[in-house]
Amino acid sequence: MFNILTDSCNDLSPSLIAEHGIHVIPLSVFAGGKVYKDGVDIDNQLLYRLVETTGELPKTSAISAGEFEVFFEKLAGPILYIGIGSSLSATHNSALMAAANFPKRDIRVIDSLNLSSAIGHLVLRAAQLRKEGKTLDEVEADVRAMVPRVYASFMVEKLDYLYLGGRCTALQSFFGSMLKIRPIIYVKSDGTMDVLENTRGTRRRGLNAMLKRMDDRLAEIDPHRVFITHSGGDGIEQDVDYLREELRKRISFDHIEVTTAGCTISSHCGPLTIGILYTFKPQAG
Repeated sequence: MFNILTDSCNDLSPSLIAEHGIHVIPLSVFAGGKVYKDGVDIDNQLLYRLVETTGELPKTSAISAGEFEVFFEKLAGPILYIGIGSSLSATHNSALMAAANFPKRDIRVIDSLNLSSAIGHLVLRAAQLRKEGKTLDEVEADVRAMVPRVYASFMVEKLDYLYLGGRCTALQSFFGSMLKIRPIIYVKSDGTMDVLENTRGTRRRGLNAMLKRMDDRLAEIDPHRVFITHSGGDGIEQDVDYLREELRKRISFDHIEVTTAGCTISSHCGPLTIGILYTFKPQAG
């Protein structure tokens, strides 16, 4: 039996993590003059409260190689690590460096080329295959083949978080807020993020833009599982309910999972961000 390890950017629910026996190593969040461990001693409510109190937006820090080494030492047996994409965080490279310092251990490191519960898709696939008795070699090969089939898109409400994170200019942030422009951001195949569309007006219009993206390739989507992942905030439940019902109209998914983004993701996108994350079927042949 091998260990499945991910980082706190996976955005799976605590119940899914416990059910599948997944280990999680946290990234660091700097907020309110203190350093917190994502998902350990800080949640989104505290995060946003600190922002309101101090007027300063949070910052995040990748997991160091040393932190990985300490974590690896705690886990007996082989390890399969699936974490935040290498284009989005130095965490992946830290994991590679740490694994190299354990030449007698079987530690595999997979670049998800993604974030949030898109990572969760890969982690749950690994857990399911492990449950079925597949070998580590088989699971690693399957998950690596699945990486390019995972799709993530999000609607962002507050552009100031993106601005301070270097994702948009000051003018874009200013005019976007003035004009109620909500960008739909997606993760490209190379693991970087880009703007799919700038929606203007109501939040419903933005949600429909994400759904329209699904509609364009509906027959290709794997019906096993879809995630609705959000960063919290007043009124977010209405968006969740709307997306859940619209997804049910389109595909009879085995599982429609609703999860809350961790503080690392929320530090960069802010409250009232919501996304749809799904996978495509393997291509025939």
